[in-house]
Amino acid sequence: MTTPEFDLQKAHRHFSVMCFNEAWGFIDKPERTQDEDEQMLRVSMASAWHWTQRDDCTPQNLSIAYWQISRVHALVGRGDEAARYGQRCLQASQGEGTAPFALGYAYEALARAEAVRGNTAEAKEHLAKAREVAETLTEEETRKMLLNDLATIP
Repeated sequence: MTTPEFDLQKAHRHFSVMCFNEAWGFIDKPERTQDEDEQMLRVSMASAWHWTQRDDCTPQNLSIAYWQISRVHALVGRGDEAARYGQRCLQASQGEGTAPFALGYAYEALARAEAVRGNTAEAKEHLAKAREVAETLTEEETRKMLLNDLATIP
């Protein structure tokens, strides 16, 4: 493979963030077309891939990337994939130097995935764990954001 004529690390930094934000735009839409759902899936996966190519990628970065992929799969009704990436998120959120909110969001992702799969008991267990983590968060805005996201899980 030849070395590109541009700074590859800069490109990965650009696209990891750009794709994440692009997926977030779709997540925030109250209604999406089937094509938009597919684009949301593609850009969330592309963001994660670009993160894995960065020299500065941390377990927290991976946790956030896997969380977004899980959320996207849950939004399009793919519960098994949402659970798979929720588990990846949980693993990454337990990495060294990862902020506590990441663990809360890992449980949020798993609760949402189980709700999509119709596993009410499991969803409630993950919700309870996420709420426990939320209560330990010292940053008020972060705690509120997590609790608000938990409230959207059916």
